Amino acid sequence: MSDQDFRQLVKKGIAAADQGNTLDALLHLETAARLGSTPTLASYLGYCLARERRQFKEGTGLCRQALLKEPQQAVHYLNLGRVLLAAEEKKLAITTFQRGLKRGRHRLILEELKKLGMRKPPVVPFLSRSHSLNKFLGLVFTRLQMR
Repeated sequence: MSDQDFRQLVKKGIAAADQGNTLDALLHLETAARLGSTPTLASYLGYCLARERRQFKEGTGLCRQALLKEPQQAVHYLNLGRVLLAAEEKKLAITTFQRGLKRGRHRLILEELKKLGMRKPPVVPFLSRSHSLNKFLGLVFTRLQMR
């Protein structure tokens, strides 16, 4: 198989994973992994392994390897966050998604955070979220578009 075939397999695998078809993506990415390796391939392969085969340790490891090689790519944070969500590590996944957003606005990261129901921190952090002052200031700041 040629370099063109490798790139085509990776492209198909990424497209399938982004559409939620991780089983199909896993097939393409595993075939591509036999031909070569890139950080993006490792990242998506880690995500698919975690989702389909419940191999969270291996999936996390592959995503972290990709992050070490390309720390500025938001897509690696997306995939690591997805692996952590599959492993039921919600807080760590949210932190990972937020780190990814600092690298660049990524549509899929925003969608994942929206699904999780991300909330902004309370205006006055030492008071509880349900405190009336936090509720009032949150509404005011939101209407004034200061938050």
